[in-house]
Amino acid sequence: MGNLPSRDATVLEILYSLVTGWPALVDELDARLLGLLRAEPRVGVLEASRRLGVARGTVQARLDRMQARGVITGYGPDIDPAALGYGVTAFVTLEIRQARGHPVAERLGAIAEVLEAHTITGSGDMLCRVVARSNADLQRVIDAIVAVDGVVRTSTVIALDSPLRHRVLPLIRAAASSE
Repeated sequence: MGNLPSRDATVLEILYSLVTGWPALVDELDARLLGLLRAEPRVGVLEASRRLGVARGTVQARLDRMQARGVITGYGPDIDPAALGYGVTAFVTLEIRQARGHPVAERLGAIAEVLEAHTITGSGDMLCRVVARSNADLQRVIDAIVAVDGVVRTSTVIALDSPLRHRVLPLIRAAASSE
């Protein structure tokens, strides 16, 4: 779809999503644009268009489309909790009392150190990524989690290192090359 006029590319994206049930994949230009934004989040649309060798309107249209489709979910800075004094990262598996919806997740949201919560399959019901200032502080965070109404039991694993941090660029490149 990368070399088609934008109207034809849009028609093909719509047809692709109708036939497959999946939204159209990102193309090579989208992948290059996302890579540039990940490397230099403060680059402007005009500078991005210059570096990518495309019109400013093309860059803006691509950004708008990817944002509307949920590919781009934000433009904020990435923040390292360790730099804020939260040097301990742990993963807490929760067993929760079964109820309609996920009221536990809302209650976990009130605990600042709970960075993520995912419902999961397997022996637990929910997996949380948490941070703490120290191992002793981690005990305080776990106690706060256990105190949440609906949490039956927890199991905690402390991360020793992060040799592969959260990343999406390889996934973007793979999606762009699989069209």
